[in-house]
Amino acid sequence: MANLNANWFIEVPLDFEYKKYQLLGYLKEINHHFHKTRLYPNLNDLVFHYNNLQKFKKDKTTLQDSFPVRLTHADTKAIRLNYEKLVNDDDILLEIEQIIIYALGKIDKTLKEGKEIYDFVASHLSIEPVGLIPLYTDSGYLLLRNGDQKGTLVYEYHATLFEGKDEKYRGVHTHYVTTYDHAFVYHNPASIRKELIHQRKALPNPAVYHVESDLTFPLDQTLLPLAKRTLMKQIA
Repeated sequence: MANLNANWFIEVPLDFEYKKYQLLGYLKEINHHFHKTRLYPNLNDLVFHYNNLQKFKKDKTTLQDSFPVRLTHADTKAIRLNYEKLVNDDDILLEIEQIIIYALGKIDKTLKEGKEIYDFVASHLSIEPVGLIPLYTDSGYLLLRNGDQKGTLVYEYHATLFEGKDEKYRGVHTHYVTTYDHAFVYHNPASIRKELIHQRKALPNPAVYHVESDLTFPLDQTLLPLAKRTLMKQIA
């Protein structure tokens, strides 16, 4: 996957044409993945860069403090360090503002394309609980069918709650368990649940959810991440 550093737009050389070339190369590869319905980690990366640019655009003090500096004098008696900025603030701010405005427009357009793909995939997913769902649903099994691919993928999941700076977030971690191949014997979700309970004693009464897509999508880059989000909404 193409990559941009978090501070790519304030790193030298600070030249608009160079940064434009750098950004367009990054977005070209992102679009290549999107056209193959490969959303992750590309979509998360785009969101990060968009939010990062917005933050710098709104916070001029942060932007100025990010400029490189050079130690010019050390007063050991007063324990003072005097620094001289290596750049002319007025000129560089104008250049960076031009880069940021251009980049936000281009990234926003690509983000909208990614969101359209996300909504398209999500519209083809369905989720159903399997059997009786216990009161505790933060651990269990996710059964996943991917379009016309044979078999049902089984993942053990654990939901976690963690706190960010201003709010709490839910996350779902999955661990691949096995695949039930339907080539010879068809295993329906109820029979898979029964076998899992019999074979894996650690979860004697698990919550089990069956997520199915009627179209086939890339598993790790698209289907599994969206299945986890669908599951997270179901158990929230």
